[in-house]
Amino acid sequence: MGEVVLHNYFRSSTSYRVRIALAMKGIDYRYAAHHLRHSEHRGEAYLSVNPQGLVPALVWSDGTMIAQSMAIMEFLDETVSEPPLLPADAPGRARVRMLSQMIACEIHPVNNLRILNALKERYGADDAEVGAWFRHWVNATFEPLEKMLAENPQTGVFCHGDAPGMADICLVAQVANNKRFDVDMTPYPVIQRIYDACMELEAFRKAAPMNQPDAE
Repeated sequence: MGEVVLHNYFRSSTSYRVRIALAMKGIDYRYAAHHLRHSEHRGEAYLSVNPQGLVPALVWSDGTMIAQSMAIMEFLDETVSEPPLLPADAPGRARVRMLSQMIACEIHPVNNLRILNALKERYGADDAEVGAWFRHWVNATFEPLEKMLAENPQTGVFCHGDAPGMADICLVAQVANNKRFDVDMTPYPVIQRIYDACMELEAFRKAAPMNQPDAE
């Protein structure tokens, strides 16, 4: 059995998700950096690992490659059971997946670097317009997410109960990304409270973008 390798980029929010999950599970790994703005993820060396050319990609100790952060987190949860990223009960798992996917499937796909670059290159958007685009799509999901977290008794210290899990991982990575685009968090006190609680934990701090070896 070989080493575990995480192919990622310090500023990538999806990479941040996986780094948190690995830290929570206590899994040691080799950090393989690919600078997205220099198109290093499009080089032949990385495409031979992940033909989609996106980060993150996890190469497990037996050589298995898993791409897509949500799939990686579920793989880690099924492979290393403690601490769990998903609740034990089916309704709880569904709720955590729902909250996670609101961020992973509604915000990230329209706000990732490929899309933001396309807005500039294809449609001539300037930095102010790109920032407005980013904030619009964050707010479109954060408004209902805040309401759902605030009104559901299953919300505790974290998104679901009093232990962090997959939804918190997605939330923290998104809030960290929001800071680069000046998203006003004032309307989202519950989301902010959960983010702050997560950042008290070593796993979340250790995985933070500016604590990575390729941080700029």
